[in-house]
Amino acid sequence: MTQSAVYEQVPNNLEAFWMPFTANRQFKSKPRLFTGAKDMHYSTVDGRKVLDGTAGLWCVNAGHGRTQIIEAVRDQVGRLDYAPAFQMGHPAVFEFAARLTNLLGADFDHVFFTNSGSESVDTALKIAIAYHRARGEGTRTRLIGRERGYHGVGFGGISVGGIVANRKTFGSLLTGVDHLPHTHNPAKNAFSRGQPEHGVELADELERLVTLHDASNIAAVIVEPVACSTGVLVPPKGYLQRLREICTKHGVLLIFDEVITGFGRLGASFAAEYFGIVPDLITTAKGITNGTIPMGAVFARKGIYDAFMNAPDNTIELFHGYTYSGHPVACAAGLATLDIYKEESLFERAADLAPYWEDGVHSLKGARNVVDLRNLGLIAGIELAPRAAKPGARGFEAFIKAYEANLLVRVTGDIIALSPPLICEKKHVDEIFGVLGDVLKTVD
Repeated sequence: MTQSAVYEQVPNNLEAFWMPFTANRQFKSKPRLFTGAKDMHYSTVDGRKVLDGTAGLWCVNAGHGRTQIIEAVRDQVGRLDYAPAFQMGHPAVFEFAARLTNLLGADFDHVFFTNSGSESVDTALKIAIAYHRARGEGTRTRLIGRERGYHGVGFGGISVGGIVANRKTFGSLLTGVDHLPHTHNPAKNAFSRGQPEHGVELADELERLVTLHDASNIAAVIVEPVACSTGVLVPPKGYLQRLREICTKHGVLLIFDEVITGFGRLGASFAAEYFGIVPDLITTAKGITNGTIPMGAVFARKGIYDAFMNAPDNTIELFHGYTYSGHPVACAAGLATLDIYKEESLFERAADLAPYWEDGVHSLKGARNVVDLRNLGLIAGIELAPRAAKPGARGFEAFIKAYEANLLVRVTGDIIALSPPLICEKKHVDEIFGVLGDVLKTVD
């Protein structure tokens, strides 16, 4: 059997792989296997073409099988397959960091490379605490996340995160962590187009936590600008701006987790640009390499890196990093990805398509079991009423039926989440919501 044949048929043994965030027994009884991908579609093991309504896992922003990225990766593997990042470097990592800071604008001047969104979050939390210590404020160690927030699966990320299923199995987690309330208010904001009108006052809960602990003990607040993994919770108007004001007032660092919203998802380079807010740290991954090679990064606002540079010469300033930080092949993929974003104006293209996307989302109002619709940029959340005593069952049925109808969606509980590649066209929008409309008619 040829190697390519191995990749194109159902494996003889599905048991050895412990699948992440998957109902393993259900999947292995009836596996759903992709064997290829190009542009907006996946190919399945049974020969079907499936429209990608989720950019893989929120990451394939430039579409699948991009020749420019393939060639860059192939060339880099042949040229330099690996280089250590500790006390050594290679040209591509410095070029990529410079390109990324140019993309972010004058407020950010340094990049710390990781390998995933989870690592980016834990890195940002450590940088925040270490930054205050470097400035002589070592008592600032407390971290504040938000209910229903998702910040990856590291111990730092699940500690500041607020999704119960991600936390309940793993003990006491980090100490010294508080959570802001989530912003979901369907009673007032259901079926909002874009940012909802109600909820800016929820940011003021941060003032209560500052009063409780004193600002001198708080290192950072971390939030997703749009809480996507929990079901696309769009921030109320003025909410993020208010968080920025309170953090600035009390000397607390504000971290935006832009692992999903970064690289064009909202029709701007980052949510920070979209909302006109400058956080202190930004965590990224996913779209940084178009999902081709695992990579993540933390972007630091001016002044943060400099705070660490007062140590004696030849001293390591930050005892943190990864074997694969700034991996040369990942950098090659990232540089090619940035070229595609720029040459094809994909961020601007997403902004232009967003109103049509919004209309498509809200065409499902009144569909069977739909209790809320939420959207921003090229993201959507379609919330279904849960079945009695069976939360998540209705959403999972919709996921399976959509797949059988050649559309890939994501579900979190009873919420269908959508985030197509930024190369999406109006015909794809029509197909996505046409298929979902038909699927929802059949879901009891």
